[in-house]
Amino acid sequence: MRLRDRLSRAETRYAPYAFMSPFFIVFAIFGLFPLGYTAWVSMHDWSLLAGNQGWVGLGNYRELFADHDFWNAFINTIGIFILATIPQLIIATVLAQVLNGRMRGRTFWRMGVLLPNVTSIAAVGIIFGLIFARDYGIVNWALGHIGLDQPIDWQAHRWSSWLAISIMVDWRWTGYNALILLASLQAVPKELYEAARIDGASAWRQFWTITVPMLRPTIIFVSIVATIGGIQLFTEPLLFGSGVNAIAGGTTGQFQTVAMYLVQQAFTGQRFGYASTIAWVLFMFIAVFAIINVALLRRIKSVD
Repeated sequence: MRLRDRLSRAETRYAPYAFMSPFFIVFAIFGLFPLGYTAWVSMHDWSLLAGNQGWVGLGNYRELFADHDFWNAFINTIGIFILATIPQLIIATVLAQVLNGRMRGRTFWRMGVLLPNVTSIAAVGIIFGLIFARDYGIVNWALGHIGLDQPIDWQAHRWSSWLAISIMVDWRWTGYNALILLASLQAVPKELYEAARIDGASAWRQFWTITVPMLRPTIIFVSIVATIGGIQLFTEPLLFGSGVNAIAGGTTGQFQTVAMYLVQQAFTGQRFGYASTIAWVLFMFIAVFAIINVALLRRIKSVD
């Protein structure tokens, strides 16, 4: 076999891998290496000021699972995640169905639902902090007009702070998820809806028997992305707090998330080994919740 033929066959065989290699090289440098290095740091007593102060093995993990403050942050994270993610996905799916219908100014409305997502998160946090303010907030003003005389201190209690932060998250991300679902919805054959209408199916029946099953892969995708973002929630609760110690998530940590607790341990307590342990445990929780989401959403029946 001539050298030219060998080179031609080698090019055909290995060229696809060469074209894909930049992604895997970048992923290995900025993804796998930090992940592995974080696992290594989590096995040490580590500080930026003193550096590596010694090997502790699984000592940080044993301390973490007995840490009351960590479990308090974990409960807050899961509570806010559930309150924010479930309504967010339901509203986004319904909104995608509405935007896919015949309506005037359809492009305007499709662009409009994305505006909250492009708004600065700092501005969102400040505005929602004012909306849910105890003395002059518009929410308490509205509740006062329907008979609730005692204003709610939204930051002072666990459930009220969870609800306020969840509304902030939903306002910012529902439109984004709706557009992703809308893009998938536009690929659904119109003949399915026409056949359903001929058979006498109502709009609600069409939504549950055609729209939702056909969107199942996209719903799985947005639910996983929402799970990752929800369990890593940091900026919204941080900006919802007030004062120099906002990272504590309230006076009793009533809305401190795991990500906030991680940053607090790393940069306030200078315990980077312990913070790395929190990061790894958080990664494991995200993986478990993502698997649970996929298992539940796969139970959605496909269209026959």
